[in-house]
Amino acid sequence: MRVLLGETGALSEPPELPDLYAVPDHPWLRVTMVSTVDGAATGDDGTSRSINNGADKRVFDLLRDLADAIVVGAGTVRVEGYAVGRKPLVVVSRTASVPVTQRPAERGQVLMATVSTAPYLREARALLGEENVLVLGSHRVDLARLKDELVLRGYRHLLSEGGPHLLRDLLDQGVVDELDATIVPRLVGGAHRRITDGPPVDVPLRLHTLVEEEGTLLARWLVER
Repeated sequence: MRVLLGETGALSEPPELPDLYAVPDHPWLRVTMVSTVDGAATGDDGTSRSINNGADKRVFDLLRDLADAIVVGAGTVRVEGYAVGRKPLVVVSRTASVPVTQRPAERGQVLMATVSTAPYLREARALLGEENVLVLGSHRVDLARLKDELVLRGYRHLLSEGGPHLLRDLLDQGVVDELDATIVPRLVGGAHRRITDGPPVDVPLRLHTLVEEEGTLLARWLVER
């Protein structure tokens, strides 16, 4: 890997990858997403696994290591086949349906962020424990409240892995501090989703770091307040 741009400009002596992605010493929510050069967030199998590569995987794994908890939309958990992981997983869902792959998790390893009108709210409480089901609104999950609740539980450094609907909502509600976007050197065509999906949003970003490896571009974008 080579650093094309650091926060202070071009770097002749690039730091190690963990230094490039160091988390600030205060509550922080970063989102990681991958796409092709023509903007596709998924490949032919409908998942991001079919477009990501080794460079993206190294940064993806590092971001997980640096996070206190992972925030993911329920649809992404199902489509991507999330297994029970080492880090607490916060599933965002307006239905409160607990994904099948997360049901074997120990109490406290999976949290559900949902709404009071969720049809599976009672079932989620029974499966996960009432204290692990966060009701944050009546019809829309209040993502700013979710961030605050997680920080109160000691999860100061949060990583969201999308998907596109959740990223759009996080941006719309002003919750994102950083977007870590990988562009892989591929073109796939078709009607694949982009990394955001839903009604329009307009969020200015500032480039913090840009890293390249064999044509793959890995960028840290900070959200301008």
